[in-house]
Amino acid sequence: MTKSILVKNALMVNDGHILEGDLLMAGGRIQRIDAEIPATGDVRILEADGRALLPGMIDDQVHFREPGAPQKADMQSESAAALAGGITSFMDMPNTNPLTVTLAELEAKYALAADRALANHSFYLGATNDNLTEIRNLKPDQACGIKIFMGASTGNMLVDDVHTLEAIFSDAPTLVATHCEDTPTILRNEQAFREKYGEDVPMAYHPQIRSAEACYLSSSKAVELARRHDTRLHVLHLTTARELELLESGPLDGKRITAEACVHHLFFDDGDYEMKGALIKCNPAIKSRADRDALRAALVDNRIDVIGTDHAPHTLREKLGTYFNAPAGLPLVQWALPMVLELYHDRLISLEQLVEKTSHGPARLFQISQRGYLREGYWADLVLIDLKSPYRIERESVRYKCGWSPLEGYRLRSRVVTTVVNGEVAYHEGRVNQAVRGKRLEFER
Repeated sequence: MTKSILVKNALMVNDGHILEGDLLMAGGRIQRIDAEIPATGDVRILEADGRALLPGMIDDQVHFREPGAPQKADMQSESAAALAGGITSFMDMPNTNPLTVTLAELEAKYALAADRALANHSFYLGATNDNLTEIRNLKPDQACGIKIFMGASTGNMLVDDVHTLEAIFSDAPTLVATHCEDTPTILRNEQAFREKYGEDVPMAYHPQIRSAEACYLSSSKAVELARRHDTRLHVLHLTTARELELLESGPLDGKRITAEACVHHLFFDDGDYEMKGALIKCNPAIKSRADRDALRAALVDNRIDVIGTDHAPHTLREKLGTYFNAPAGLPLVQWALPMVLELYHDRLISLEQLVEKTSHGPARLFQISQRGYLREGYWADLVLIDLKSPYRIERESVRYKCGWSPLEGYRLRSRVVTTVVNGEVAYHEGRVNQAVRGKRLEFER
C-alpha cells in the first residue's frame, strides 16, 4: 500500500451536494473529508486546483473477453483502459469461453482476476436452459447477479425455455439482470432484409432488424415475470422510448425493477450509422434520436437508475465484415465518464445526478459494501476530472487490445486526470500504474 494521499482544493461531488475542500486517504480508505486538511507526516499531495473529484464509476456491464478471446481483450488490458475512463469497479458478463455458467467457473474467473484486474471486480453467473441447480446453489454474495439472455446475442446463451425462465425468476437467490430482445422477431426481420439485400445488408438497417418491437416484447415479458414472482430484476441497456413505459420514475431505493442505460445509447443515434457503420453495431441496436433523447430524459426523471458501458470489443478486422458477419459490440470503457459528462456540458443533467447514476446508484442497486461514495471509512475509489479540457480522440490514444474506438474523430470536453483505486493512484496524467490490483467486490446481502 502506498503512503497517505491528500487531495487538496477539490470540488467534491457526493450525495447530492458539491463541497469545496480536501480529502485524505490512508490504508486504502477515505480517512477524512474537510474544508481544509493540513499536510502532516509522510503524505503525497494531489493538487486538484478546483477540479471535480467524484467517486469512481461502477460499471455494471462489461465484456472483458477473458477467458477465451485473447485476440480481442483480456482483464488486464481492458481494466487498464477502464481506469483511464474513470471506472474503478466493473462487473463482467458470463459469455466467455468457457461460459461462466457453473459455480466452479465463476470462482475460476475470480482467481484469474486476482492476478490480472487493475480495478475492483465482480462477475455474473450466466443462466442457460439447463443450469438451474447451479443458480439455486449460488450464494447471494458470490456474484453481482444472474445474467439471462432473453434474446440471442453474442455467446450462444439464449434462455428460451418457458419453464426454466419461470423457475429462475421464482428461485433466483440474488438480482436477475436481463438482455431483452425477442429472438423470433429478430429472425423474421433478418430474413426479410436478407431477401431484399442478400448478405450485405446496409448497417443503417440494424435498428430495424434488432427492432424496437423486439426489445419491447422481451422486456415486457421480463417485467411481467418479475412482478408475478416478486423478483429483483435489473433490465440492462434499454434503447427505446416505449420500454420506459414499463418502469417507474422516482428514487432507486425500494424499487424491485430497475434499469440501465449505456453510454453509447446516450451518445449515438441512428444518424451515425452512415459514418460509423459496423463500428457502432451492437445488440440491442442504437436506435432513433427520439429514442436516445427519451433515454436521456429518463435519467433525469429516474426511470433509468444507472449508467453502464456494455464494453464489448472485437478486432477491427471482424468489425469490417458484411452485415451478417460483423459481430455486435463496441469498446467503450476508456472514455466512459467523459462520454456521460457530455450530457452535463449540454446542461441535460447535473453533476450530482450524474454521480448518482454512475457511482451511488450502482453501489446501492447491487448492495456493494462501502464503495460508490466519498465517505469517511469507505474504500478510496476516486476520480479527478478536468471539466475544462477539450480534446479530439485519435487512434494513437486508444488503450484497448483491439486497437480502435468508435469515438475516433469526436471531441470530448472533460478529461480524466487521476483515478484512485483502494487508495492507490492507478492512473495519472495518461499513465497507468500496472502494479495496482483491484479487489473482489463484497456485497451486503
